[in-house]
Amino acid sequence: QVQLVESGGGPVQAGGSLRLSCEFSGNHYDRKCMGWLRQIVGKEREAVAAIVSEGSETIYTDSVEGRFTVSRDNAQRRIHLQMDNLKPEDTAIYYCAAVVPCPRTSMQRLRSVSEYNYWGQGTQVTVSS
Repeated sequence: QVQLVESGGGPVQAGGSLRLSCEFSGNHYDRKCMGWLRQIVGKEREAVAAIVSEGSETIYTDSVEGRFTVSRDNAQRRIHLQMDNLKPEDTAIYYCAAVVPCPRTSMQRLRSVSEYNYWGQGTQVTVSS
C-alpha cells in the first residue's frame, strides 16, 4: 500500500510561482514512478510531469514545458513540482500519483493517467489574471 500526501497549493497571481510537494510512504519497492497530474474544470485529467526514483529522466506535457520542474528527494521520500510563470489556464486540482510497482518501460507510458494506481487527495491551485 502507498500513501501520498500533497501540500503547497493555493492562490497565486499570473506570472507567479508555487511549489507543490508530495510525501510518499508505505512502498517497499526500490523503483518508484511518480507523477503530477491535474484536473481542470471541464477537461479530462492529464499528466503534467513525471519522474522515476532513479536516474534523471523526466517528462512534461507540452503546455508546461519550460515552466514547471519536477524533482525528487529520495532521502525525504518526497517529490516536488516547481511551477513558475503560472497562467490562469493552470488553475486546477493537482494530484500526486504513483505507479507501483513500476516496470522498466518507456517513460512515455507515464503520460497516461490510467498508468497510475495510487493517488493523493489533491491540492487546489488557483491562478488569477
